[in-house]
Amino acid sequence: MRNPLEPLAGFGVTFLSMFKKNNTELYPEVKTPTAVRYHGRHQLNRYPDGLEKCIGCELCAWACPADAIFVEGADNTEDNRYSPGERYGVVYQINYLRCIGCGLCVEACPTRALTMTNNYEMADDNRADLIFGKDKLLAPLADGMTPPPHAMAPGSTDEDYYRGNVIGEVMPPTTPR
Repeated sequence: MRNPLEPLAGFGVTFLSMFKKNNTELYPEVKTPTAVRYHGRHQLNRYPDGLEKCIGCELCAWACPADAIFVEGADNTEDNRYSPGERYGVVYQINYLRCIGCGLCVEACPTRALTMTNNYEMADDNRADLIFGKDKLLAPLADGMTPPPHAMAPGSTDEDYYRGNVIGEVMPPTTPR
């Protein structure tokens, strides 16, 4: 014979949980810090003098399993130099509708131009705004940096840039011809 109070046993769990403190997060009013190694939004980095680290090699796009990155490289000239060396990324786009945050693109980058920040707030109500271009991905200019295009630091080669031997100097901007 069944116990007539058996169906009420399930309500006991509900009754006890009614008096426990809620574990609700208060986001977005209270933002908890992320872990140091959290993979958030991407960033294209610069050298200390302001030149871009991206050389337009497209290795990040090839390494992306979700096909979320599009890179188009172009040649540098002495009058129009955006990065040290021969090439730079003239078009750089990351489609965050497809990105899975795996970080394989960061590992593939030979110049450490691409890194991932701790910024995780990328929600939007428009799908087109979730395709980040170079204007949104490029790191802002810090003090002592000159906006490209400009010449490399005097007396330096592209190898000096890649080895980290160039410090930030304020150079007069060159005017495109």
